Amino acid sequence: MAETPNQIIIKKIKKGGHGHHGGAWKLAYADFVTAMMAFFLLMWLLASTDPVYRKGVAEYFKDPWKASFEGGSSTSESASIIKGGGEDLSRADGEVQMAKQLQPDISQQLIDQQKAEERKQMEAIKDKIEEMIQEDSMLNPFKDQLRIDITQEGLRVQIIDKEGRPMFDLASARMENYASEIIHKLAPVMNGMSNKISISGHTDARPFPGNGQGYTNWELSTDRANAARKEMIRGGFQESRMLRVVGLASSVPFLDNNPMAATNRRISIILLNRQTADEIVRGDTDINIDSNNPQFNPAAVLPGSTTPATPTTPARPPVPVGR
Repeated sequence: MAETPNQIIIKKIKKGGHGHHGGAWKLAYADFVTAMMAFFLLMWLLASTDPVYRKGVAEYFKDPWKASFEGGSSTSESASIIKGGGEDLSRADGEVQMAKQLQPDISQQLIDQQKAEERKQMEAIKDKIEEMIQEDSMLNPFKDQLRIDITQEGLRVQIIDKEGRPMFDLASARMENYASEIIHKLAPVMNGMSNKISISGHTDARPFPGNGQGYTNWELSTDRANAARKEMIRGGFQESRMLRVVGLASSVPFLDNNPMAATNRRISIILLNRQTADEIVRGDTDINIDSNNPQFNPAAVLPGSTTPATPTTPARPPVPVGR
């Protein structure tokens, strides 16, 4: 019997793999590359723009509605894709049609709110002064010499003369003690607002001798207003808030029908509203200047001057006919 040849068996072992991954990694990589491209594109755009434009972009992300109210690119209802909303490519500031419609209304609303709040604060100070006059034993005897009201200029406090009880010595800027005390009481109360003040001095119509030469009622009223300014500062009022010190002589009488009356001699202290203060700073002359309702009169300043009188060093006055 023939022998069967040996059979050789080859056994191949296949190592196990991880299987097919699919294309998920490709999507992730594509997203990464796209993000990097967008990032570098953003960096390039930022580098090619000016700081003002970059600030505008930053402001938009802080408040997206700001552009609609204040103007800028694409704030109108235009459907044009051209920057500026028209065919003129040089107009790069954008359309502001909506802003022009909304901004005046919003600005006026803010101004009206500020005026209302300011008047409310002045009325509170007015009430406080009136209450102080009633309760203070020093002020109460002089309540008939104090006039407090709110005018177009602001909160006005007038200290007026009374027959037999003047605020100043005859033809002098030396203030009586009681008038100084009144001003010292008013100063801390008027510090309740940050507004500036105006002080004006008034005399009656009795003239000094000399036909207007030398020392006149103009100089006297100015010196008396300056004396009131000094007493306000001594009473604690901030000197930096003094905006105007003016002498008006007898040009703005308290009693139009009786220019010789003692009540025409007075000191007026006005806590100015911001609008009036701004007009004074700008040099506007069409404003009220401390009376019941007169318009500013260029004659109500020192003769030969175009601006309200400022404190001067008085010459020695001659003997007056009146005060």
